[in-house]
Amino acid sequence: MYVSHLSLHDFRSYRSVDVPLEAGVTAFVGRNGQGKTNLVEAIDYLSRLQSHRVATDAPLVRAGADQAVVRAAVVRDGRTATLEVEINAGRANKARINRSPLPRTRDLVGLVRTVVFSPEDLTLVKGDPSDRRRFLDDLMILRSPRLAGVRSDYDRVLKQRNSLLKTAGLARGSAREGALATLSVWDDHLATIGAEILAQRLALVEALKPYVGKAYETVARGATRDDAEITYKSSVVEPVETITPTVESLRELILAELARRQKDELDRGISLVGPHRDDLLLHISAGSERLPVKGYASHGESWSFALALRLAAYDLLRADGDDPILILDDVFAELDSQRRRQLAELVADAEQVLVTAAVPEDVPAVLAGARYQVSAGEVTRDE
Repeated sequence: MYVSHLSLHDFRSYRSVDVPLEAGVTAFVGRNGQGKTNLVEAIDYLSRLQSHRVATDAPLVRAGADQAVVRAAVVRDGRTATLEVEINAGRANKARINRSPLPRTRDLVGLVRTVVFSPEDLTLVKGDPSDRRRFLDDLMILRSPRLAGVRSDYDRVLKQRNSLLKTAGLARGSAREGALATLSVWDDHLATIGAEILAQRLALVEALKPYVGKAYETVARGATRDDAEITYKSSVVEPVETITPTVESLRELILAELARRQKDELDRGISLVGPHRDDLLLHISAGSERLPVKGYASHGESWSFALALRLAAYDLLRADGDDPILILDDVFAELDSQRRRQLAELVADAEQVLVTAAVPEDVPAVLAGARYQVSAGEVTRDE
């Protein structure tokens, strides 16, 4: 799979730009603020309908414009399809395949798959649990796009339930009884949808584990594949080594924990149980001890673990039978020479690699390929 042509209209800094692409390596080189990252961000947005840089769509629309359009020709198994998303500020987005509208924008998710390496990856290690949950959910949805709808449904239920908890917590008498009766309905919704997400995450972490160890051994100096470990921390179930719980058993566990924590939830007005409270725990070996990466790992070890997570995601998607598009967004400038070379060698054989760099020297020699200069919104191919 690779993108053979990218077209942007009123996306970020670009009023209009067309960039022909090809399989293999393509590097976009230019000083910071010239628009090189906007190009690869657009391709990643087509994959996930989310930006790896900002939390909302509003910044993606060029200042003064009402909407942005991202269009890409994607080649897969020798056939080309044109994917398009229309990003509307303050209104629902629209998606098309070969100019034909899709019933739901999220039906575009997963038709092109990307893995992005960027300086922001350190948040996977040093950031909040929400960053690691997003990592898992994005990967989960790329592997099974229907789960985009499940996650959307869960977010909707969680929002409704939190609103009801605030109301019930303040109500008295018959009003409180009515609110609690309604709360039980939303408990069931949250448990049913949350159990499916939890089951998928647990299975995903088990699938990722060997890839994380292998990747860490490759990018961390003197490490073995046993030196990096990931574990899923659930608010309702303890880590399981041999048996993955069923969706129904997880649903019952969530319901039981909701009942146990109901008073706390009413007092605080928020949902304290469910996959939105979970975390992906990261550990490294220090002698005979297992220590959390966050707070104990050096800067180099933290970078190595972040790279290992991204490489593991890439390898897992590749094992599914389709090479994802690799995006290396200003990542080489953040690495020492050894890690720079190791990462480049690991990804050089991907079907398509898109690199952004401030100066040509930041692009390792093994990633030689097509090169574009990006300056003041102009994208020019080197001859």
